[in-house]
Amino acid sequence: MTSEDVKKIIRDVPDFPKKGILFRDITTAFLNPKCMHWFKSEMLKEYQGKGITKVLGIESRGFIIAPIVAEELGAGFVPIRKKGKLPASVITESYEKEYGVDTIEIHRDALTTDDVVLLHDDLLATGGTMEAAVKLVKKFGVKKIYVSFLAELDDLKGRSVFDKDIEISSLIHY
Repeated sequence: MTSEDVKKIIRDVPDFPKKGILFRDITTAFLNPKCMHWFKSEMLKEYQGKGITKVLGIESRGFIIAPIVAEELGAGFVPIRKKGKLPASVITESYEKEYGVDTIEIHRDALTTDDVVLLHDDLLATGGTMEAAVKLVKKFGVKKIYVSFLAELDDLKGRSVFDKDIEISSLIHY
């Protein structure tokens, strides 16, 4: 399987969530076990040997691959959730999205200064959600932050919102 094979399986949904947006629905690739294996093995090629101690998945599609990769890397999994979904003390970060304002949270005790973190989400568009996640993680003073996506919409230039010290990887480019 190649990235081009996976792209053929990802569904395009016009005018979602609003008119004029072409939504790349990656859930169709999650239906295919060969795609799931490809996502996992490609991410492992990228991140094995980098000393990652925690893999953070962003709600909700980031929850699908991140724990699989965490287990394979021998790392812990940490969810980054939408406001009000985590039960203990949290740190929050609000941000603007293409369609409005949102807030994400992480448990206050999820990370330490000794952690090397891989932040993961399904798709990089304008970068707002992941930029907020990076800001959250930086509050912990972790050693290193890596950022990964399954797919990236290159024309939206989402990479431009991140500091140069953040290593970004995307498996598929549109």
